Amino acid sequence: MTGTAANVVSFLFLGFFLGMRHATDADHVVAIATIVSRERGLAGSALIGAAWGVGHTITVMAVGAAIILFGVVIPPRLGLSMEFAVGIMLVLLGILTLTGMGRAAGAAHAHAGVPGGRALDRHDHLHDHLHDHLHAHGDYVHGHPHGHDPDAHGHGEEHTPLARLDHSGLGRIAFYQWLRPFAVGLVHGLAGSAAVALMVLSIIREPVAAIGYLLLFGLGTIVGMMLITLILSAPFAFTAVNLPKFNWRLRVASGLISFVFGVVLIYGIGFAEGGLFTDAPTWEPR
Repeated sequence: MTGTAANVVSFLFLGFFLGMRHATDADHVVAIATIVSRERGLAGSALIGAAWGVGHTITVMAVGAAIILFGVVIPPRLGLSMEFAVGIMLVLLGILTLTGMGRAAGAAHAHAGVPGGRALDRHDHLHDHLHDHLHAHGDYVHGHPHGHDPDAHGHGEEHTPLARLDHSGLGRIAFYQWLRPFAVGLVHGLAGSAAVALMVLSIIREPVAAIGYLLLFGLGTIVGMMLITLILSAPFAFTAVNLPKFNWRLRVASGLISFVFGVVLIYGIGFAEGGLFTDAPTWEPR
């Protein structure tokens, strides 16, 4: 193997590890933490990370190939728009998470009383087997007077919002729960694809080798995001079963962080000097 070929191979493998590092970018971690906060299993969380990574890789490959193979030049306003979409997406993820938390909190307090006006303490037993505290059905956390015998519960498992969604037809689509992280990965890929492609072109002039770098970069991103989701999901999975109220607080925190992070991105990319909505936008791929 010649020295040039060895350098190219080394650079390709470097792409894999840089892809893993790319998965740890702050906006990526915030987005995936908001999504994975609903998961109660580690295997499902890893698949969510993989779905995000696949979506990210598809966009990076598509935009990167257009730049590498066809010399496509992305104008500043379009480049800023791609990054602006990430901020919008983080805000939406935060809102969806927080509104879901509000419904869960409302359910927990809606049954805080009993007929006759007597307040019902969360652990006040109506009788030997009926009591009120937060509990979960899948990722649906709420509270109402219930017992642990099948006939003593206030509703059946099939009557929860998640069960209704499953029975609506989506449940028959095995991958529907991974469509959201896949779509989020697609948007994130838009924001960073140009920078990756331009960096590759500055080092590798051979188009096939450059595309190979992008592919390995994407594979590294998939592996890195799977590891990150496993780490992030562990506290959510543990507290969902053992500490439901603390799990609720964790999910609220993830929603707030996603919302605030998105607002900061929207302001910085859209309205700061040289931003998307200024008269003279400037954009440097990063």
